[in-house]
Amino acid sequence: MKTTIELPEELFAAAKSVAAKRRTTLKAMMEHALRREISGFDQQVEDGPVALNEHGFPVLKRRNTSRITSEQVYQLLDEEG
Repeated sequence: MKTTIELPEELFAAAKSVAAKRRTTLKAMMEHALRREISGFDQQVEDGPVALNEHGFPVLKRRNTSRITSEQVYQLLDEEG
């Protein structure tokens, strides 16, 4: 399938440079990167602190601990400066 994507010029130039150094095509490199990203995401969601909500967006999983209050967050922010 063919599609068009927009990339920042500096990212495109860097990707072409890396592809040339690896003696491969930009197409092959992008396909490899997408496959790696997609397969890694599924594993990260299963094992990590993130779950997908009903819309497919990542959200933090609930823990069996007490809730964090706004006051606690503000206190930590004050302590960190």
